[in-house]
Amino acid sequence: MSVITIDKDLDSHTLTLTADFAAAVEQVWQLWADPRQLERWWGPPSFPATFEEFDLTPGGDVTYYMTSPEGELHRGWWRVAAVRAPTGLDFTDGFADQDGQPDVGQPVTTMQLRLTEHDGGTRMELLSAFDSREQMEKLLHMGMADGLNEAVGQMDALLVH
Repeated sequence: MSVITIDKDLDSHTLTLTADFAAAVEQVWQLWADPRQLERWWGPPSFPATFEEFDLTPGGDVTYYMTSPEGELHRGWWRVAAVRAPTGLDFTDGFADQDGQPDVGQPVTTMQLRLTEHDGGTRMELLSAFDSREQMEKLLHMGMADGLNEAVGQMDALLVH
């Protein structure tokens, strides 16, 4: 399992996932930069993702949905803030309604990805920041930490070539 820690800081409204991979930074970056690769790990194994729109440039939009075991679609979106290939990505992640439009009634997460060389491989740090403690607690209650752990846990198998 590649995930080392998931640190929850309720006071600063952040969740930080740290994972190590036995692969080069560029290889790990491709799992984020290629929507077909991203589909293979974004979301827990029982909720596979499908990316529809994928504009990984500053100001770009990414839209996706995850399919539940019962066949229900759970839509989401990203708004890309910054891209520093192959070492960083900043984006906002949110829920969408069934038409793919942002669901303003749901929390939004600001995410910062950092990839660095570490012990001959790559360390990935994914910082998730929330607008309030209440929003963070809501997403944790919905299973965000476990879902991230399961999703990132799928990345190792994709990096073995």
